[in-house]
Amino acid sequence: MDILLRGGIVVSGKNSKKLDVLIQGSKIKEIGRRLSADNVPVIDCSGKLIFPGFIDAHTHFDLEVSDTVTADDFESGTKAAVCGGTTTIIDFATQNKGESLSTALNNWHMKAFSKSSCDYAFHMAISDWNDRIKEEINDMVEQGVTSFKAYLTYPAMMLSDEELFDMLSTLKKYGGIVGVHCENHGIITALTKERKDKGELCVATHPKVRPALCEAEAIDRLLSIAQIVDVSVVIVHLSSKEGLQMVRHHRKNGCKVFVETCPQYLLLDESRYELKGLEGAKFVCSPPIRAKEDNRELWNALKTGEIQTVATDHCSFTTEQKKVGLDDFSKMPNGLPSVESRVVLMYTYGVCKKRITLERMCQLMCENPAKLYGMYPKKGTINSGSDADIVIYDPKCDGFISKNTHHSASDYTPYEGVRTKGMVERVFVRGKEVVRNGEVILENKGKFVHRAKSTL
Repeated sequence: MDILLRGGIVVSGKNSKKLDVLIQGSKIKEIGRRLSADNVPVIDCSGKLIFPGFIDAHTHFDLEVSDTVTADDFESGTKAAVCGGTTTIIDFATQNKGESLSTALNNWHMKAFSKSSCDYAFHMAISDWNDRIKEEINDMVEQGVTSFKAYLTYPAMMLSDEELFDMLSTLKKYGGIVGVHCENHGIITALTKERKDKGELCVATHPKVRPALCEAEAIDRLLSIAQIVDVSVVIVHLSSKEGLQMVRHHRKNGCKVFVETCPQYLLLDESRYELKGLEGAKFVCSPPIRAKEDNRELWNALKTGEIQTVATDHCSFTTEQKKVGLDDFSKMPNGLPSVESRVVLMYTYGVCKKRITLERMCQLMCENPAKLYGMYPKKGTINSGSDADIVIYDPKCDGFISKNTHHSASDYTPYEGVRTKGMVERVFVRGKEVVRNGEVILENKGKFVHRAKSTL
């Protein structure tokens, strides 16, 4: 069905203009002033912002981790995503030790197929690197999986420096790009043992065994290897000013590195770990939440363009699942639910606080992830011929975030009671209205996105 969006402010990475948008089927047909179309339903968008559908390039749905499974699968997780204005997610097809990449990819296709309410793609998370796996890389690229994930911590997932070097060399050959979780595993292990030997087992110990220099060292090591290979890489969920300083150092030496951060590293601080019992446990994630000074440094880096994307690292658990680590922080499942809150938080505390512009918000959450992960201009922009993934945002509404209104299967939100400005009023995925006034009206129609190579 064709739809005309009339009189809204269309936001791009370059400017924001009052324009009409004509949707024809699954695509955007035309953008302009005073468009007319016979017998086409018209939605009055006066006073509203019209964004491209937002892209969350870092989610973990239906993931087995820490002897449990994330609270959100693709059904509940993508409902939360679209209600928050995210029309495409990129999840992690995670390879278990001894498993082929093809098996891992098929597993994730089965998890997502017919359950997703927004469009979806996959990064391939590699935990086992060898000659057999190396031979599968080209096949992954041909199947539209052009980005990969490597871990420098977690025994079940981490790669050695030698394996990482070989992986980067192989991805360079086939045009793939890798995002890396940067923390020094050896330091974490040693500090964890030291603290536990002293009987320091509570949640407040979690950030103490994963200090910011742990992140910075791993970033230094990754970028040194990447420079030797001469290949671009992505640092995911950057959390600290020390890590940012290491990025700056390597960029001065010619390293091409893209950086992602998350709302929790912009808006929350380490004082949350001092909360008693389960209240503190709700904020356990890795890397951990840092200091207010780190918040300020990361906001400044968003403004100046040193950070290219904002994703969530949505990895949700219930408070019941978190309880397992109350008497031993090292057993705590790590992760936060946040896929539904990202857009309104970035508008409220980024744009409205003048930390970033409206256009910069569009770059960080629409255009740049689409370009970085091979979906542009199909996704990430409002242009003729692009997918009609559109978010109508009402900037005049005041609200607050609550577990009682969110759609995640988790029973809490780390932003409980946080005041917000504006709301996601309507969401379209490929021309179909899927959300109206905060509720899903059309579900499970998401499709797999076959991606090309990075163009950022």
